[in-house]
Amino acid sequence: MKANTFAKLDGKNWRLAIVQARFNQVITDKLADGARQALKQAGVKPDKIGLFKIPGAFEIPLICQKISQTKAYHGIITIGAVIKGQTAHFEYISQAAINGVMSVMLKTGLPISLGIITAYSLAQAKARSGSGKTNKGYEAASALLEVLANPIRKKPLTKIRG
Repeated sequence: MKANTFAKLDGKNWRLAIVQARFNQVITDKLADGARQALKQAGVKPDKIGLFKIPGAFEIPLICQKISQTKAYHGIITIGAVIKGQTAHFEYISQAAINGVMSVMLKTGLPISLGIITAYSLAQAKARSGSGKTNKGYEAASALLEVLANPIRKKPLTKIRG
């Protein structure tokens, strides 16, 4: 599949969730904006996008698990920013959040894209959350859209309640 083919997708019937960490919110707000831009380009209606703001990246896997149990969404986009400080905390939080998201996705079968960035500095995080298609939130939403549109599937991955 060609890169950036998501813009040609018809996402008008998809219900998607964005799980956004508030920690480093100056960065995560921009990542979430990038994700919404990609979804808009694919025709996903704003009223079919659920936004769940949570304290930090560490809590993302639990909220993804809870969302998956509702069966209300076709997929989830995770948004977070873990920036290295002076301790090993950066490594532990990054690993726990990313492994937790993967575990939830594999256990539930619900597509979850990874928009949790890890950066060694605020400058790196800002570069990854800029405008346009290089925004990592935009890329995470694009990845989820490609998974949802995968021609191998004959029907949706999950039945949606409601």
